[in-house]
Amino acid sequence: MDYLEINFIIEPYEEYISDVLASELGEIGFDSFVPTIEGLDAYIPKNAFDELNLKNLLADFPFEASIDYKVTQIESKNWNEEWEKNYFQPIVIGNDCVIHSSFHKNVPKATYDIVIDPKMAFGTGHHETTSLVIGQLLLMDLEGKTLLDMGCGTAVLAILAAMRGAKDIVAIDIDTWCTENSIENIAINNISGIEVKLGGAELLEGLHFDIILANINRNILLADMEQYAACLSSGGELYMSGFYVEDIPLIEAEAIRNGLKLTYYKEKNNWVVVKTVKD
Repeated sequence: MDYLEINFIIEPYEEYISDVLASELGEIGFDSFVPTIEGLDAYIPKNAFDELNLKNLLADFPFEASIDYKVTQIESKNWNEEWEKNYFQPIVIGNDCVIHSSFHKNVPKATYDIVIDPKMAFGTGHHETTSLVIGQLLLMDLEGKTLLDMGCGTAVLAILAAMRGAKDIVAIDIDTWCTENSIENIAINNISGIEVKLGGAELLEGLHFDIILANINRNILLADMEQYAACLSSGGELYMSGFYVEDIPLIEAEAIRNGLKLTYYKEKNNWVVVKTVKD
């Protein structure tokens, strides 16, 4: 697959502006991001790139910042090698969990050893939102619980949930690259009981879960929360991440409208994960 690399320069540069830009670019087809000292490098399949969409996004960008960009076509690459050289390093969470790729050697021992070859998919555990949800998974009683990983990316969350005893897991993503990569990562870890589906919230009709993980972005969460609540068991838990502390009132208001009570949140670098429970 041919990709385009878009180099964004943000002036003045702030990390939170780069994070918001990445989130909004994800909504128009970009599927991988690497922070730089001046802004952000973003990647998109060549056949998915619409420059008019990009210009409209930048024109409506919510922060007062100057954002310039340069488009470069890049040759097909071995993306595992690129991640190994430039970005993806093993993640170690005490003695509980280590997340690494198949090319990493001498990885520390941990209770849960997860192999992720991310290619272009989001979800290595480096981003605050992924690590926040991982932290919650390590605290939950998942034994025998049915679980949905919505916006699964690499399926790292679904894989950890399976290792901790969840059953009948469904992992859903709108991106073909992500679902294909999820299937590969599930196989690498010799995990069974995870069904990967390509699509969005329309796939949830008729399904029921004890626990739902939705690490996406604020706008999609607000739009789809009604469908999440509808397929959640009574007393079931919906964990949401992919947004900022300032967004909690909007998320909580929509949760209440759908019979969900916000009971807990945790913050990391202004990103949050919230726990809601169905009445």
